Amino acid sequence: MRRSLLLIVAWLSSAAVAPTPRYDIIVRGGTVVDGSGGAPFTGDVAIKGSRIVAVAPHLTGAAARIIDARGLAVAPGFINMLSWAGDALIEDGAGESDIRQGVTLEVMGEGDSEGPYTEKMVATALKQQGDLKHPITWRTLRQYLDFLTARGIAPNVASFVGATTVRIHELGEDDVDPTPAQLARMQDLVRRAMNEGAMGVGSSLIYSPATFAETPELIALAQASAACGGMYISHMRNESDHVLEAVDELIAIARQSGGPAEIYHLKQAGRGNWDKLDPIIARVDAARRGGTRITADMYTYTAGATGLDAAMPPWVRAGGYDAWAARLKDPAIRAKVIAEMKIRPVGWDNLYFQAGSADKVLLLSFKNAALKPYTGKTLAGSRCRG
Repeated sequence: MRRSLLLIVAWLSSAAVAPTPRYDIIVRGGTVVDGSGGAPFTGDVAIKGSRIVAVAPHLTGAAARIIDARGLAVAPGFINMLSWAGDALIEDGAGESDIRQGVTLEVMGEGDSEGPYTEKMVATALKQQGDLKHPITWRTLRQYLDFLTARGIAPNVASFVGATTVRIHELGEDDVDPTPAQLARMQDLVRRAMNEGAMGVGSSLIYSPATFAETPELIALAQASAACGGMYISHMRNESDHVLEAVDELIAIARQSGGPAEIYHLKQAGRGNWDKLDPIIARVDAARRGGTRITADMYTYTAGATGLDAAMPPWVRAGGYDAWAARLKDPAIRAKVIAEMKIRPVGWDNLYFQAGSADKVLLLSFKNAALKPYTGKTLAGSRCRG
């Protein structure tokens, strides 16, 4: 009995003098938004090494560094689900334009990805580089991600494999359908990219040559991705007059591939389509109730940004940039393209038409130095005739 009593006293004594928790950093007094969907609360966040180890309304303990976050929000790093930072991170690995907004993960691969490349694709990419010029020493998606890591970058990065990239790898940029053998090779490229770390297959179906890909081709690529645990994510074929049909296509691809799918930057372009959000949500909810995982991401402003090529009919863009530019040098073809851009499109998505008029199109970026003075002007006010 005496021995037991001594042991109990000793245990109580050691518990009473338990060491004070020590952390590397404590963020104190901020409004914690933890990403769970729960209500924000005022609290502390403790960090040890590279991990968050405690979150509570009030943490006891000491730290080498205390950050006073009173009046500020404390949240997990944000995910840029549709990042085009690939070239910028090669130029400047700090990525401060996103890091300072709280973005800690850049997810790339909207239709195009940095591999798999053929030598011809590399030559084309080098020729089409804009202000940010750099050698392309990689050929696979894994080699690109390893290249970024070795270079040293601030954010985390991930990527889908681009359905357009896979299509160009095997078919070029013409309006053609794959043969069974070509489609099998395209699926093999997807599987290889998945084994290299891709998150799934990304498509961007308003741009040529992606617009030439028909639904069965996309299902086949999504099946190869889904078998490896990946998802299909898409800038859909239409975001305006036929947005509902485009949602139906995405749901069909997900259902028949057996994997999940996500709608990139869900929107309804053009005033005449502003009432279509509720029917879109109804379709997504019905698919989810039926067991198909469909999600979406959005931006919460009333403008989109893309190239003027997205306002030109697909037929003039077939074959790649050189073929497209050569056609536009023909006055008759140029007049036909202009006429088609001004009317409601049939079978393709014309964002210039959906904007309503040239004064609602803002010019943001040019590769041609002679055109850079038009940056910041509207298409109506630029008097650009080049």
